Amino acid sequence: MEIINRKAKHDYFVESEIECGIVLKGTEIKSIRNGSCNIKDSYAVIKNNEVLLLNMFIARYDEGNIFNHDERRTRKLLLHKREIIKLDEKVKLQGYTLVPLKLYFVKNKAKILLGVCKGKKNFDKRESIKEKDLQREARKIEKYK
Repeated sequence: MEIINRKAKHDYFVESEIECGIVLKGTEIKSIRNGSCNIKDSYAVIKNNEVLLLNMFIARYDEGNIFNHDERRTRKLLLHKREIIKLDEKVKLQGYTLVPLKLYFVKNKAKILLGVCKGKKNFDKRESIKEKDLQREARKIEKYK
């Protein structure tokens, strides 16, 4: 099961990607397995040599009763120290943004594919839409040959 952030590819140029773990509570992981989460508006920041994921929505688990979690709480991402230092340099010096691209499972552990991204301008977005339309037309032509 994968949850993909389609908006990220539209709004950002993805320079590089890095896989990282995420610290979750029990009811959060059950809710993610049910597919009731959203990473569309979330982003990551670096504070005190820790990478934190902000604004990720994970719906409340129905059978969670008093042990349920806050839906939009700040979650810690798990990376090696040298990876965090490299990301911090890119974010501070070069103006990149850390955006989650995909949420998926590897050996029953939730992983986030974090993209190091640069923002697109409006004309860049229009160009990417034109390219997608041309590719779609080419596939249609190939289909009917």
